[in-house]
Amino acid sequence: MSEEKNTPTGGDKIEKKESPQKRDEEVKVVTPVKGVAPVNNTKKAYSPNNANTAGAGGQKNNQNNKRGRRSFNKNREERKDEFEQRILDIARVTRVMAGGKRMSFRACVAIGDRKGKVAVGLGKGADVTIAVNKAVNKAKKDMVEVPVVNETIPHEVFCKLGAAKILFKPARKGRGVIAGGVVRIILELAGVHNITCKILGTNNKLSNSRCTIEAIKKIKKVEKKPVVKKKENSVKDTEVKKVIENKENK
Repeated sequence: MSEEKNTPTGGDKIEKKESPQKRDEEVKVVTPVKGVAPVNNTKKAYSPNNANTAGAGGQKNNQNNKRGRRSFNKNREERKDEFEQRILDIARVTRVMAGGKRMSFRACVAIGDRKGKVAVGLGKGADVTIAVNKAVNKAKKDMVEVPVVNETIPHEVFCKLGAAKILFKPARKGRGVIAGGVVRIILELAGVHNITCKILGTNNKLSNSRCTIEAIKKIKKVEKKPVVKKKENSVKDTEVKKVIENKENK
């Protein structure tokens, strides 16, 4: 089948088109080769039964992956919640460069678990969140343990660091944390419930925070000595002593 079309310009150009019947009639003949199995390129028709059977294993794998992700996220949340963090000070600082001034942020952060562990970290960054994250990571590397006895410290402590001077005194139960500024935050994160403090030097937050950590390091751990019970004399020992005394008197 061929159709001839005359061009509008009157040329002798002929376009040949194949009919769709010829295309359907054409059959591909594949010569078989010894030792090679024939390949079926035909695809199975879609049916809901096939889809369900094929997707059953995939659904199970997806459920297992979701469970694994949930457990992993729970572990990450527990790690994050292990230490409570409080921002002590945020300041915008500048550094003079050849091209001008470069702005950055400085953050001082205190972390603690309220069970005797506390630390203070300092970090700088182009953004506040970056500076806070750096400070928290530094603080986790320098943890300090606070020896707490009956919800207070065992003895009085005085510490001087630079221009900062801080005095700690133990307090009875129900007294509470009597402190101001940065010292109060650090002691609350450490888990000390009853204590009396006084800032005698500068009011700089960074200096006072470092001084409080040094004061906590000076607190001595109280070791309970084992109680030794005295051996009571038995009845036989007393009788023997009496007999010996009577013989000596005679």
